[in-house]
Amino acid sequence: MSPDSAGPKFISLLSCLKEAGDGLLAFSGGVDSAFLLKAMQVAGIRTLAVTAVSDTMPAWDFDNAVDIANGAGVEHMIIRTDELSKEEFARNAPDRCFFCKDELFGRLRQIAGERGLCNVFDGSNADDLKDYRPGRRAASLHQVRSPLAECGFSKNEIRDKSKELGLSTWDRPSSPCLSSRFPYGRRITPDLLKKVEASEAFLRTLGLKEVRVRDCGDTARIEVGESEISIFMDAEARRVVSGRLKSLGYSFISLDLDGYKSGSLNRVLAGHNN
Repeated sequence: MSPDSAGPKFISLLSCLKEAGDGLLAFSGGVDSAFLLKAMQVAGIRTLAVTAVSDTMPAWDFDNAVDIANGAGVEHMIIRTDELSKEEFARNAPDRCFFCKDELFGRLRQIAGERGLCNVFDGSNADDLKDYRPGRRAASLHQVRSPLAECGFSKNEIRDKSKELGLSTWDRPSSPCLSSRFPYGRRITPDLLKKVEASEAFLRTLGLKEVRVRDCGDTARIEVGESEISIFMDAEARRVVSGRLKSLGYSFISLDLDGYKSGSLNRVLAGHNN
């Protein structure tokens, strides 16, 4: 890649990475971490990608992370985390993500030290700084750097540059962990996570690109992109979806007419700050 074609913001990112030095990347395989992985490769710094697997990670996300890391030809380590064993996480208070990230970043910092790597990086971008993200506090605690946020990359800019670079992830829908499907205060258990995962896996077979099943007790609230809401106007499609989700344990199936909105469960947290 020539300097003329890279663009000033990407050049700034490469300079940031080169100055920082070798690093361990918290690698989910999503749009942001895949883009940052590519930038680390272009910058020529020694890189270890680490993917954390737990009950809160959908199987399709794990498979995607493995495929991307293998395709990139980087060293890829898979570790197991158990955030559900922490009562502070399982009880699902608004600061739930802090306890997950605290365990994860603590593990990653330890691995980085063992491997002689200077930094731990994550893929947080500039847009993430605008939402309620208690995990950012854990990042600060463990001195995790977010080069994309530091260089001012928005999600749309990351997608655009990923497309330029030929990354298959450029148009991949966001995919936060399964715990984000539960309203704050609803206890998270392995069985409930499996129920949500199975529900979304079924809906994905219908061709829905971006879908969430919010677990509200007896009710499954489906969120899809606004352009895909029309699928549910078909009576047969509604019958099939209702039947399948009820077979998984839900009594009532609803559709959010506002469509999918990232962080929709944070609407109740208007008074909270990062």
